[in-house]
Amino acid sequence: MRRLLDGLFEWTGRIAALFVLAIFVLMIYASAGRMLDLRVGWVNDVVAWFCAAAAFLAMGHAFKHGDFVRVTLVLDKVNAGVRRGLEIVSLAIAAVSVSYLTWWATRFTYESFTFHDMAGGMVVIPIWVPQMAFVVGAIVLLLAVLDELWLVLRGEKPTYVRLVEERHARGDYSEDI
Repeated sequence: MRRLLDGLFEWTGRIAALFVLAIFVLMIYASAGRMLDLRVGWVNDVVAWFCAAAAFLAMGHAFKHGDFVRVTLVLDKVNAGVRRGLEIVSLAIAAVSVSYLTWWATRFTYESFTFHDMAGGMVVIPIWVPQMAFVVGAIVLLLAVLDELWLVLRGEKPTYVRLVEERHARGDYSEDI
């Protein structure tokens, strides 16, 4: 199960990176296309959907790797037992919040599907198609949060802490602000 979850988080991160690459390619195409008098207005719609897909699909991967903003001012000053308790409370609140997000994202997308909503821009497709990235990303983030909660409840160090510590031990602070 561990390999399956880690693979899911890794692959959604890779897919998100491919969406970022596709955004880059489309933006270059649109820039060149304008100079060549090509119709490129549709690119704006697709790039907007790809931006959303990249953001939402990357959330689970980013969370697991410690790339979400975390305020550890208090956590760094307390002993291990209190820290574990605070991590459990924080992860439980996150699990409830992300569950709520996932529920509404899924419901919203399902309603778009059942009502046959179509995109209102230059590219007219069923709007549930690009909305699915929101649903998948929310589900993967929920799985990541629940996975971390389970690890901390079992007494293990959170993955996002362990991976950041490993990165820092290698002298890599490139992802820190």
